[in-house]
Amino acid sequence: MPVDTQKHLYDLVKHFGTAMVITRRPDGRAHARPMAVAQLEAGLNAYFATSIDSPKVGEIENDPRVAIAFQSHSEDAVMYGKATIVRDRDLIHRLWSEPWRLWFPKGKDDPSICLVHFEPEEGEYWDRSGTEGIGFLFEAGKALMQGRKADVEDDPKQHAKVRLVK
Repeated sequence: MPVDTQKHLYDLVKHFGTAMVITRRPDGRAHARPMAVAQLEAGLNAYFATSIDSPKVGEIENDPRVAIAFQSHSEDAVMYGKATIVRDRDLIHRLWSEPWRLWFPKGKDDPSICLVHFEPEEGEYWDRSGTEGIGFLFEAGKALMQGRKADVEDDPKQHAKVRLVK
């Protein structure tokens, strides 16, 4: 049965609570920072809470191209897309998480809260967990025994580039 790579990518990252969000500084250099995932939708749109005064807000307004990356000991994924700044109070209230109070002491009505809305265009994943991990270990062992490079690039259960634009 063919692998639905978009669903596999979502299944891979849906349990992550944090992602590295990578924006571009005005001088073009990348600026990465870990951010808590406020919401990740099945279509891989994501929301992150931040302060309207944060440098990332200006970076996104200057250049909306953003990457988000997820990593664990056996799962890695990156998505590229565009971000926008959202100040929708109803959405902020709906997504509010009490641990955010560390950054927003006034709670969900703190006027400095805004959201980064990420809309993915493409993604890529590497999955070495579960049965995929066993497949990777089997291929790695074969490659070692045969003195060649392991080849998992053609197995969509372990690695795929995913087009996400509709």
